[in-house]
Amino acid sequence: MTYQPRVYRKSAESPDLVGFAVVVDETDLYIQAESRLADEALESIRQARTQIEKHIQRYPDFATSLRPLPEPEKCPALVREMYQAGQQAGTGPMAAVAGAVAAYVGQQLLIRSSQVIVENGGDIFLATQVARVVAIEAGSSKFSGQIGLAISAGVRLGVCTSSGTVGHSVSRGQADAAVVVAPNAALADAVATATANRIQGPQDCQQAVTWATQLPGIDGAVAICGDQMAVGGEIEIVPITANRKTLTQGPSDELLLDREAADRIE
Repeated sequence: MTYQPRVYRKSAESPDLVGFAVVVDETDLYIQAESRLADEALESIRQARTQIEKHIQRYPDFATSLRPLPEPEKCPALVREMYQAGQQAGTGPMAAVAGAVAAYVGQQLLIRSSQVIVENGGDIFLATQVARVVAIEAGSSKFSGQIGLAISAGVRLGVCTSSGTVGHSVSRGQADAAVVVAPNAALADAVATATANRIQGPQDCQQAVTWATQLPGIDGAVAICGDQMAVGGEIEIVPITANRKTLTQGPSDELLLDREAADRIE
């Protein structure tokens, strides 16, 4: 698979946090925390990958299925979370992998840093004590880079994106961006994939968002296709402007969402 430079990361740096990248094989994370925790992140990535890779050795369908799979009686918590996310979203478990790995690493780093942002191919685990803004990138749509999600202080969330028109996502739809917000990043990832799959044209945005926001555990969703956008759930959309203070109260940050790779370890 051809490597795609993640130039959007230049727009994602938070002035109140230290940013650093950690790469293990296909897993390429950009992490922001209160200090440089590269060694700790590296160990967490290896732990996550080991759990997933060992499970795939025993259950090869886990890596390839595009449909939900029954959860074996005994499997690691990270793998179990992916099974459950796929079952709820109607996808294969690997549709949750990027969000699940981001959350696994982020939760480990929260032991050493009270704020952590882990970006994994555009799927974000975010634990913040200040208000921030997550900007949405949606390819050639007029909304791309012009709007964002307002994130309140004191939250821990997954913000995940899928696209059928941009990047290397496996998608059966034509969405420029399907963004899902949930406390569980693995679930947000799988539901973003399923939401994008439901969008074949601009006319499908509203029904896709309605479907996503009716699922238990989903805070909100945004669907963009061409010049149409639909928003649902308990989320706030704000314009991206040069003056960030108009977006949120207190410090804010703009995180540009790239496309997610739903069917490989990232």
